[in-house]
Amino acid sequence: MGAVVTGLGVTADKDTGVAVVTLDRPHRLNAIDLGMRDELIATWQQLRFDDSVRAVVLTGAGERAFCTGLDRDAEIPQPNSPYMADDPLLHIGPKSNDLWKPVIAAVNGMACGGAFYLLGESDFLVADPAATFFDPHTTYGMVSAYESVLMAQVMPHGEAARMALMGTAERLSAERAHAIGLVTELTAPGGALAAAAAAAEVIAGYPPEGVQGTVRALWAAKEAAVRQGFAQAPHLVSLGNLPLDRQAELFRSRQSGFRSR
Repeated sequence: MGAVVTGLGVTADKDTGVAVVTLDRPHRLNAIDLGMRDELIATWQQLRFDDSVRAVVLTGAGERAFCTGLDRDAEIPQPNSPYMADDPLLHIGPKSNDLWKPVIAAVNGMACGGAFYLLGESDFLVADPAATFFDPHTTYGMVSAYESVLMAQVMPHGEAARMALMGTAERLSAERAHAIGLVTELTAPGGALAAAAAAAEVIAGYPPEGVQGTVRALWAAKEAAVRQGFAQAPHLVSLGNLPLDRQAELFRSRQSGFRSR
């Protein structure tokens, strides 16, 4: 498997058994539009059937961002009913597509908002020292629901709550993310992709049945909580989100300053 399509790059090394999936819209800070959304889903589905790939590295192109979530210019069609809201990013992660091969995220630059759909379904994170994590939802009058449910599974509760509630006023540094266990390895500058690929190559060298069973078992330990949280999310979003024009107004009036910790 090896292809480059609009917004997403996928390469596979059949000698090592490692595939690298790259979010490739650096001009948009690797924000996810509907085309990239569809490509991510298709990629995870294809990787289920490619036995030559035994481990996956997920990263973002460029130095500025791993991913900044949903592209704000994306037009999201919605049913004209309060009972049928569609979240465009709900199924972009590997676990949501029944992929039980290990996925290691190599995080560079900003990771925020909808990026957590991907990070929350990765098996572990490796980060560049310049990586930062934040959740802008509350700043712009939106409920952080699905993202917070996922991040609450991989961060201490207080840290997940603080990140979700502080919005754009704070960014979690790579050093702090490593200290709290969100990031498992803090690399030298520019070294996140190589470090993630090295770990993936080790894992890919083991018998895949045991590896995939372990991935499935680890996800089983938290999937009930994720499922229950997701069941509440549509109602909370419907109740708590400001109208789109008001969100856009808050976004336009945003302040540039933030605190790193």
